[in-house]
Amino acid sequence: MRSLKNCKVSQPFSKHILSQRRKYKRIVVKIGSSLFATDKNELDTALVHKIARQIAGLIKQGKEVVVVSSGAIALGMSILKLLKRPKELASLQAAAAIGQHELMHVYKLAFKKYSLNCAQLLLTWDDFLGVRYTNAKQTLNTLLKLKTVPIINENDTVATEEIKFGDNDRLSALVSILVQADLLIILSDVDGLLDKQKKVIRQVDKITGEIKSLASPINKKTTVGGMATKLEAARIAVEGGVTCVIAHGRKNKIIRQLLANPYSQGTIFLPR
Repeated sequence: MRSLKNCKVSQPFSKHILSQRRKYKRIVVKIGSSLFATDKNELDTALVHKIARQIAGLIKQGKEVVVVSSGAIALGMSILKLLKRPKELASLQAAAAIGQHELMHVYKLAFKKYSLNCAQLLLTWDDFLGVRYTNAKQTLNTLLKLKTVPIINENDTVATEEIKFGDNDRLSALVSILVQADLLIILSDVDGLLDKQKKVIRQVDKITGEIKSLASPINKKTTVGGMATKLEAARIAVEGGVTCVIAHGRKNKIIRQLLANPYSQGTIFLPR
């Protein structure tokens, strides 16, 4: 672990951290599809409601939260009773179209419990170019002013590149820069970036080739991202001035813990 020059196992809780965390008013939370599946390969609605409760608490405190949510294809697979992720593009797009509708319904019910509205935004990479970039930014800023929770996903039904390269991690990083977020939280089924001794690296100051080599391959039925894409998302975010944290989404009150102390859980990547 000591051979990794640009990371630390732990970070003391100092006045610097206290002053830094107070600036986290606008937060982007990315939820990976690996968190949604239960043992029966069904949507874990209980987890969605737990996350919604934490977000509602943040909004009540005056913070603004954008959610980038995967899960449309995985949920569509569950509805269609598919055991393996389809390889054919048309089948993937069909699963996404079926699953996205159901995914938003679950979010709607979860936030309605806290008297909050949510809004769906399906983006493609083209939406980060030219006038469409400006339009997307204005829409998101308006929704946040209205205390509405934007739920963003890649438009899988038309964006073939997302399905081919496969992740919402980079999308969440681009969204965090788009809305000028203070913090990007990437929730997954891992505790953070692990070193060669399988211990969580608490802080990364710079993403080097040595850091990237720690990303292990994935073997998932419903996801195609993994730590490699999360590191790429972290790189995009920190180069855009956004602090990023990768943490386990099933830990109790994980979002609240990270807002109280972003060094307490997972791996934090500091903006350059």
